[in-house]
Amino acid sequence: MQTTSAVTVPDRATLAPLRNGRGDPTTQLAPGEFARATLTPHGPASLHLDWRDGTLRTRVWGPGGDWLAARVPGLIGVLDRPVVFTDAPRPLAQAQRNHPDLRLGASGTLYHDLLPTILAQRITAMEAMRQWRRLCLELGEPAPGPLGLRLPPAPERLANTPSWWFHPRGVERKRAEPLITVARHAHHLWAWSELSSAELASRLVLLPGIGEWTIGTVLGTCLGEPDALPVGDYHFKNTVAWALAGEPRGTDERMIELLAPFRGQRGRVLRLLLLDGNSAPKYGPRQRILPMHRW
Repeated sequence: MQTTSAVTVPDRATLAPLRNGRGDPTTQLAPGEFARATLTPHGPASLHLDWRDGTLRTRVWGPGGDWLAARVPGLIGVLDRPVVFTDAPRPLAQAQRNHPDLRLGASGTLYHDLLPTILAQRITAMEAMRQWRRLCLELGEPAPGPLGLRLPPAPERLANTPSWWFHPRGVERKRAEPLITVARHAHHLWAWSELSSAELASRLVLLPGIGEWTIGTVLGTCLGEPDALPVGDYHFKNTVAWALAGEPRGTDERMIELLAPFRGQRGRVLRLLLLDGNSAPKYGPRQRILPMHRW
């Protein structure tokens, strides 16, 4: 199915959080184009968005294609309501000027969003991207359509994968078990993704291995929640402390304190600061990363 729309074309920064590295086999992002393969309540589907000529064209394949197409407005941020922060600190004001078109997208695909987020717990981004790619290539299926994408692992397959299977692939038990738990509860996640942010968070926290950082991350990608704040991130607290207070190192408590005037939009503020290249000074040599399967 293909449709053409005259709505405002997407901003790359809106769609970027849905791609887990350039090697993500489920998601591609290029100038003027976006493609994603995912699971829906009606079955697998692939989506391709093309706005290279200034007009948004949507194509979908698979039994879940109509479901996926119906969520394109949320996905590209049409439903978001950007906020202009007056009297903002200089780094935030500059970020707003440099990224005036930023909108927060909502994928609606909670199961898909949770899996790579769980993998990214407690490890570097590069490690998590490699593990996500391998997980999809080994447990996922080819996606519908001609795009050459892979689907995330189907819940029934992931739920029946023993935790020891993950260890040679770099995923220790503390992350493997939440992946399996999410797969076993996948039938609930479609209804949960229709809840408010507070209600969704209250349900996710009941799942073992799902904490503040994971919840804050998926509230942003799945629901487009502007106040979503991944508490517990290694870098974000330092980024906020440096940008808003000139402090090279911060804590989660300090980050929350500095973002308190922006309550309701804290996630948007963080996104703007990150997009504008704000990062705290780095001290000391880079730590050598030892792959988990070699521990």
